[in-house]
Amino acid sequence: MARDIRLSDTPDNRRNIRPMFKRSPDITKAWGTKSEQLLRIDDHDFTMRPGFGGPAVSVGVDVQVESLDAISEVDMDFTMTLYLRHYWKDERLSFRSNNNLSMTFDSRLVKKIWVPDLFFVHSKKSFIHDTTTDNVMLRLYPDGKVLYSLRVTVTSMCSMDLSHFPLDTQTCSLEIESYAYTDDDMMLYWKKGNRSLNTDERISLSQFLIQEFHTATKLAFYSSTGWYNRLYINFTLRRHVFFFLLQTYFPATLMVMLSWVSFWIDRRAVPARVPLGITTVLTMSTIITGVNASMPRVSYIKAVDIYLWVSFVFVFLSVIEYAAVNYLSTLEERKEKALRERLSCTCGMAHPGMMSASYSEVNANTTGNYGMPEVNGLKQESMLVELRMENDQVTGHVGSNAYSNVWIDTHVIDKYSRVLFPGSYILFNIIYWSSYS
Repeated sequence: MARDIRLSDTPDNRRNIRPMFKRSPDITKAWGTKSEQLLRIDDHDFTMRPGFGGPAVSVGVDVQVESLDAISEVDMDFTMTLYLRHYWKDERLSFRSNNNLSMTFDSRLVKKIWVPDLFFVHSKKSFIHDTTTDNVMLRLYPDGKVLYSLRVTVTSMCSMDLSHFPLDTQTCSLEIESYAYTDDDMMLYWKKGNRSLNTDERISLSQFLIQEFHTATKLAFYSSTGWYNRLYINFTLRRHVFFFLLQTYFPATLMVMLSWVSFWIDRRAVPARVPLGITTVLTMSTIITGVNASMPRVSYIKAVDIYLWVSFVFVFLSVIEYAAVNYLSTLEERKEKALRERLSCTCGMAHPGMMSASYSEVNANTTGNYGMPEVNGLKQESMLVELRMENDQVTGHVGSNAYSNVWIDTHVIDKYSRVLFPGSYILFNIIYWSSYS
């Protein structure tokens, strides 16, 4: 019986097929090999730091700011989202690789190896983003170098000096430190020196703009548990003034200017001048209350407080000015009434039944001023008292008219206020903006 020879059994075919079953020398490309087996995770105790018992492990750090989310003057804090990257070397994670330069893993492997225990000093709240999965990346290199990156949002304290608010510039610091390892076990440093912080200088909020940023390192920071080194990120934030010009300064200025309108209203128009003064005072009170409601309670005076309260004083003084004008007008009317009574009595005694007195209160401009002088370029109002002599019953002679001028200068306060109030307020604005700009 003839032997059944299959094609695969021939020497030539076996020689051609043999290379197909040859394993690749790069075990990172081998199908079915677990990463834990490749990295020998189970052969090492990753609860200990790399090089335990030897010199401190060096951990490089760099930060990329994604966004400046919020800055709160009330809570004295700021919130930002950033990418925090760590660099160190752990020879326990070295592996053999001929073709692949590195391997990338997600957060599942991070939980099985040693990673630096960095935290944000003075942070109130922070979290790692987890949409759609944990924003954590671990990259391993064949020589044991490790890159560990995560996307985190942190809210940290920022001690602000609001004495120049809102014309202020604030400096906020984000501090990074190891929680457990002292400088004997871990040494932090900025990976790329002053360029370790990457951000877009145009990143801004409705009120703030990043004007300047830089990094710093404090090699020794003492705690009750030992000495630690700490990394600093200092942000210099400049506030946008235009927002407050529209919301605070411009309305306050308009209220002050509106209070000046009363100086051009007749002093006898009480229903017009009094409500105008009260309205401006109440509006200024509302503006001050609104600004203070969004600000922390500090023990010092802010720049915006000075402007608003000085504006409030100008508005209040315009009300007091009308009170003074009205009071002086009342005094002059009393003097006028007393003068009329005295003149009427005197005339009746000197020429009983032969003369009559008529009084008219007219404007000096309509009477040709009757020779009245001008004081500082301002025409004075006068009360013209006309004594008209009746026909003499004895001689039939008609007496001539006699006029007497009594000066009543009740408009002078309004006239001076039209110049004094605007001039003083303009001078205040010049000094204010020169001091705080």
